[in-house]
Amino acid sequence: MAINIVLFEPEIPPNTGNIARTCAATGSRLHLIKPLGFSIDDKHLKRAGLDYWDLVDVHVYENMDELFAKYKNAKFFFSTTKAKHFYTDMDYNDECFVVFGKETAGLPKEILKENFDTCIKIPMLENERARSLNLANSVNIVLYEVLRQTGFVNLV
Repeated sequence: MAINIVLFEPEIPPNTGNIARTCAATGSRLHLIKPLGFSIDDKHLKRAGLDYWDLVDVHVYENMDELFAKYKNAKFFFSTTKAKHFYTDMDYNDECFVVFGKETAGLPKEILKENFDTCIKIPMLENERARSLNLANSVNIVLYEVLRQTGFVNLV
């Protein structure tokens, strides 16, 4: 039983390291979709995740199709600033996947279009310059809502 966090083509090592640390602290799985903007051995990535890497269940995929094929019956949610639903509007389960896009471009439009009803957003002021939150912060906000809804199982 674990929540699944998916990072689509992450680019910034400290973001992924911080997310890995959160996954370690919550028992969540981390799925990385290539291409990655760094090596998994990157010193900045390891520094951000500190000594938690051995506690993280990390899976790496060549593309989204590989992930979708492996988890055909899973419930997927897609985080984007372009969603109609707030992240708090959804009903999550303890094996769901929450997908986050790369820092500079988000998720591809095709993925968002095909999954519009399960796209979620974090509410923010409309601002041309402050278009989105930091990726690690966004993952934490949404992940803790999923954990809350599923009863904070195994967390103290």
